[in-house]
Order: sequence, then structure tokens, then C-alpha cells
Amino acid sequence: MTAPNGDGNAGWLGWLCLSRTSFALIFTAYSAAIPLLTPEWGMSASQAGLIQSAWHFGYLISLFTVGFLSDRYGARRVFLASSVAASAAAMVFAVFADGFFSAAVLYGLTGLFSGGSYTPGLTLIFERFAAGRRGRAMGFYLAAASLGYAIALVFTGILTPVFGWRGAFLVNASGPLAGTLIALWALRNTPNVVHPTPPARAVASPLPAVLDNKPAMLAIWAYTFHSWEMLGMKAWLPAFLAAAAQLAGSGVTHAASIGAALTAIAYVGSMMGSVAGGAISDRKGRTWTMLVMSCASLACSFSFGWMIGFPMWILVVVAAFYSFASIGDSSVYSTVVTELVPPRYIGAAYSVRSALGFGAGATAPWVFGLVLDWTRAAEASPLWMWGLAWSSVGVGALLGPLMTWRLRRMPEALQMAGGRR
Repeated sequence: MTAPNGDGNAGWLGWLCLSRTSFALIFTAYSAAIPLLTPEWGMSASQAGLIQSAWHFGYLISLFTVGFLSDRYGARRVFLASSVAASAAAMVFAVFADGFFSAAVLYGLTGLFSGGSYTPGLTLIFERFAAGRRGRAMGFYLAAASLGYAIALVFTGILTPVFGWRGAFLVNASGPLAGTLIALWALRNTPNVVHPTPPARAVASPLPAVLDNKPAMLAIWAYTFHSWEMLGMKAWLPAFLAAAAQLAGSGVTHAASIGAALTAIAYVGSMMGSVAGGAISDRKGRTWTMLVMSCASLACSFSFGWMIGFPMWILVVVAAFYSFASIGDSSVYSTVVTELVPPRYIGAAYSVRSALGFGAGATAPWVFGLVLDWTRAAEASPLWMWGLAWSSVGVGALLGPLMTWRLRRMPEALQMAGGRR
């Protein structure tokens, strides 16, 4: 099942990562345009956040479904089939979204068809790489998505003043089409693997096999709290930096472009975090890396919003570190699943993880927006508005390190990273 870790694997991973980057262009297209679309569509902050949440809820359903489908029909087949649907959905959103309701429905549908490039891709990497290199390989795959987020923000920041937000949406929506074509090339010689059911569970449902696996569920719960923080941060970072630019004297459109561009710079931290987190976990251990990254990210969540009056360069530096820490353990959570769950049930485990993780992550942007609305109605200062809103991201992630610590103390933790728990 595992191929030799030579140049062939490096090239294969490179093409797969390029396809992931292309798919990710549509993921942040909306969040970069929130400062412009909120007044144009007459939305409250909670409605603006709810559109992003609709994406995450659709993505949640997608990930939950494709995990089970990958177990049954093979990750390669599911990856390619869902890619075609994602391409069509992204373009429909870019062309027809024109208000809160249509955007919520169409962006939710875009998310619904976008999960096939994520967990089936992780399964393909698991099938290709040995344990000693798997964390780093998955780190590169997640970093490829961060690169896509950054490119989308750059496109939006540059194109919106010239062609408007819809022109930027159309360019970003072409990404999934390119990703589909690249994936067809990357996987042309990759076998479609359907793993056999373990003899002891020949007639068992895959869902109980995951839910009864206590160490795996601890990792999944840790990921759930991590997702609240990470997805809440991703949804509102461009708007926060745009608000900081406005506070410093920029106009609305210019501030939106600045927010998108600076967030793209901060996403470089995400790329570095994904690769570094995976590589460190291969050497130092999975739970050690998860604990260090999650605690560093929590510190940022509880302090970042209170910095809104700081110079922009300081905000960008902190945002880059925040991005580094918040995503630095993402690839580790993905790798842990493959080491604590039998191969036949990896897709099911990713489905359970996605339902819980993206359910929490989908709620976070909406709660963030609610806090902004409540504090604005109370005529709070920007400092209190954004400080409390960002703190809501931290509160939802507090239990993550506790779940990781409990996993670290279990004997099954020795199954991870060749015994480096």
C-alpha cells in the first residue's frame, strides 16, 4: 500500500498540492469581500457571518459524506467525482449571488461540494507515505490550501477596485476548475484502493467502530475545539484588518483591499505552520506538537482583538504568528486519525471528525458576528467590540488542550509517530 518515499512521491505530492491550492481559491473569496458586501447588501454583522457559516455547514455535510464514500468506493474515485461538482458550484455562486439569502444558499452549496478535495486527499497521502514522513506530507497538503487562501485574498484585493467584487469572485471561482484538471493529471496512475474490513468487524457498522475508539475520539474532540478557533479566525481576519485600516484613516473600499492584502501576507504564517507542525510532530511527537501550537494560538485569540489600535505592521506580525499557531497542529490532527484508526475506517473517522469539527467551526463566525452586533448596539468602542469578538474565538477552543493531554496519557498514544506520542 505504501510506496517508496522517493522522487516519484515528491512529484506526486507536488501535483496534488497544486490541485488543493486551486480548489482553495473559492474558500476565502467571500470573507475578503465582507467589508464591501455588508453595506451593499444591507446586512448586519451576524448575517455577514452567517453566510460564511453557511459555507462551513455545507462543507461539514460534504466532509461527513465523502469520508464514508471513500471507505466504500475508494478515495481516488471520490476525490475526482466531487471535484467536478465543486467546479460547477463555485461558478454558480460567483455568477448569481446578489444578496444575503442568495449568497447564503449558493455559498452553502459551494461548500457542500467542496469537501472532496480535503479528507479523500488526506487518505490518498496516507496510502502513499510511511508513518515517518506522513505528518510532513500532510503538512504540505494543508499548506497548499493556505497558499490558495492567500492567493484568493490577493486576487480579491487587487481586482475588486478595478472589476468589483463579482469580478474577483469569478476569477477565484475558476480555481476549482483548474484544480479538477490538475487532479486528473496528478492521479492518472494512482490506484483506487478500497481497504478490506478487519475480520473482527466483518459485519460491524463503521460508525460504532470509530465512536468506540476512545483515543481516536479524544483526538477528534481536540480537533473540534481547534476548528472553532481556526475557522472563526479565518472568517473574520480580513474584516478585522480592514476595520483597523479604517480606524487609521482609510476609506471603505481601500480598507477592504488593505485587509485582504494583509491577510494574504498573514497566511504565509499558515503555510509555514502547516509544514512545520507536521514535521515537528514526526520528530517530537503528535500530542507534544498539538499542545504547544494550541496553547500559543489561544494566547493570540484572547489578545488579538484588543490590539486594534496598534500600528498595522504590528497587527500583521501578530496575525502571521496567529495563523502559524492556529493551523500548525491541523496536519497533526489529520495524521493522528490515520494512526489510531484501522485503515478501513479512516474515512468514517474523518467523517465523524468533520461533523464535529466543522459544526463547531461553522458556528464560530456567526457567534463572532453576534458579539459585534451586541457590542455595537451597546455603543461600545471598537476596542471592546473587537476585543470581545476575538475572545469568543478563544473561549470556544479552551477545552482542546485538555483533550490532547488526556490522549497523551493513554497507552494507545504510543501508536502515533512510531512511538513518539
